[in-house]
This record gives sequence, structure tokens and C-alpha cells, in this order.
Amino acid sequence: MKLRLFICCSGLILALTAHAGISYGSYANSGYIPDGSPVGLAVTATASGFGPTISDISVNLNIGGPSPYNGDLYAYLSYGGVLVPLLNRVGVGTGNSFGYANTGFDVTLGSSGANNIHFYQNYSPIYNGNGQLTGTWQPDGRTVNPGLASSSPGSFNAPGTVTFGALNGLNPNGTWTLFIADLSAGGQSQLVSWSLDITAVPEPVNVALGIFAGAFLIVTLARSQPVRKLFRPATAH
Repeated sequence: MKLRLFICCSGLILALTAHAGISYGSYANSGYIPDGSPVGLAVTATASGFGPTISDISVNLNIGGPSPYNGDLYAYLSYGGVLVPLLNRVGVGTGNSFGYANTGFDVTLGSSGANNIHFYQNYSPIYNGNGQLTGTWQPDGRTVNPGLASSSPGSFNAPGTVTFGALNGLNPNGTWTLFIADLSAGGQSQLVSWSLDITAVPEPVNVALGIFAGAFLIVTLARSQPVRKLFRPATAH
């Protein structure tokens, strides 16, 4: 009975966890990001119908264009007063003032990524037929000013400090903002599509009540079953 009770409670916890995605692929100006301009491109997504507490987030970014240059791009996800840097001049660091010259991204950024995206060339990256970086990565997370006139390339060497965990505990139902800027002239990038994947759970008190109710039901059903007694034959003397 203990095993059945554990399985039931685990099932209840999973049932009380909502997991869904919001996908977008249509934007003003066809998603073209102003070249060499901090004005950038801001797009929004509205989430509704989720439980009141975020437990995990991931973002898929598909960035292409006529002549994208990955090291030019700065992008963040903003919600509830929290800003998570997704890309911050990837590849910029000591000895590299311009960043990586690869042509776009088709990536998932999330906590399940094995490595941070900023120095992705250090981790045997895979590119698709369009030359876009693929795979699942941790967001950049670097809060360094992306304007190289204000920050030295070496300042990007430090690990990122902001993750999607900064959003955990917030209510996901509201308007989310994705911002992307191309901060160095000479290449045209385009936001082809993006999606936001939210995992949300009910308030802790509701989870506890749900588990308690399920456990009570199992115990009640178990007690209502007929009791089978095992008899051992008498030993002859």
C-alpha cells in the first residue's frame, strides 16, 4: 500500500504541473532587426491560463536574415521587472572584439542546456544547412554593457550571472517581451520566429491540499477492501 500511495502522490504532483508553449512567427517589418542600432526590435507575447507560479522557462530563437553576424547581437527576455540576457555579443572576450561570425541561431535556451551559449565555439557546436547554430544552451546571462565603447572585450570573460531561475516564483500570466538589437553595422539579421515554453504550478497550499486529498482517497479505498488472512497449517506433534 505504501508503494501505491507514493505512486498516486507523484502522479498528483505531475498532474498539478502545467506545461505549455507560446509560439510567434509574424512581426512588423518582417522581423528585421535594425542594423547597427541600439533601438533594436521588441516583440511581445501574452500568456494566460497558467498556474500562478513559474517553475521553469525555456525560449526557442530562430534568427536568420540576409547576412546575420552572431557577435553583433544582444537579446533579452523581460517579464515582471526581471531581465534575462539571452545573447550578449556571443564570442566577445579577450582577443576577440567582434564576436563569432556565424550566421544565425536556431536554438533552445533553457536550464537543460549543458553549456552557456556565449562561448559556444568551445563546445563542438552543430550548425544547420543555413549556417545557424543549433542545440540547447544555457542563456548568456552576462549583464555587461553590450556597447563595446563602454565595456572592454575582456569583461565578457566572466560567467553569466542571470538565469531563468530569476523568474521562478512569478505569476506567468501576463505580457512577456523579447528584445533583440544588432549593435554593429555591416550585417542584416532577422527574427524568423520565437517561442516561449512555460512550466507553471499551482500555489504550494493547493499542491499540498491536492496531495492530501489523493492520499486520503487511497487510504479510504484500501481500508474498504476485504482483508485476506494467511493461515499456516498446524504442525503435527
